[in-house]
Amino acid sequence: MAVQSGDQNLLVLMVYILGIYYTFNRMIESIDDMVVLNFQKSAVEEQLKEQNLDDKIGISFGSGTYSLEKLKDNLKELSISIDNKSEGLAVYVDWDNSSWVIEHSKKSRRVIRKSPDLSRDLAIPQVPTIIAPKKTISESVTAEDILKRDKETGTYQPGEPLIDIVAMKDQKPFKGLYKDFMDGKKKVEFSFQLVLRISELRVGLAPGVNVPPISIINCPFTIEKLPWTYALPWNKTR
Repeated sequence: MAVQSGDQNLLVLMVYILGIYYTFNRMIESIDDMVVLNFQKSAVEEQLKEQNLDDKIGISFGSGTYSLEKLKDNLKELSISIDNKSEGLAVYVDWDNSSWVIEHSKKSRRVIRKSPDLSRDLAIPQVPTIIAPKKTISESVTAEDILKRDKETGTYQPGEPLIDIVAMKDQKPFKGLYKDFMDGKKKVEFSFQLVLRISELRVGLAPGVNVPPISIINCPFTIEKLPWTYALPWNKTR
């Protein structure tokens, strides 16, 4: 029996709609993996104010928006800038007493101040960095447990990200968190516990002596899954 003209038109329309639906879903899948790494600067500023350090020290970290795959590369190390805003105080950055804290695993990790030619034994204590008055330092920091030694060059480089979100979907304790993260219901949180010592320039920092006293600044970060609409070119929130 011949197909009526009206039935043909309906069939073509259904195929057309299904094609659009399929293409639209594929488009969403291709852009639905954007995440944002946020440094909670306001929380740090509040702590500095509580410790009467807001007029002496400024702290900032790098952050940005990435795809999940790109995040793995951009989260192997983070850049930190510390500003000594004082007129006559020395600020010492105590790298060895600083640490990374990963909230979902409750894991604390040793901080390593990274350099391009990092080849020393990682067990050797790190020398504190001094920041002179009105000066700023910028360093790259990573975690000891993700550093891998290159056999040819003898230098250490991060082999994994500080947090591998993609790998969480296959880790039984974190499958629920991964699903909630991908659904936009929860954020992944971690922090950099920065240890500083502040003294007058003439006092200095004696090895093995806890003088001057330490100041611990909790520098929190969040990683948040962005809705797929974020990637649309006309989205003004980008």
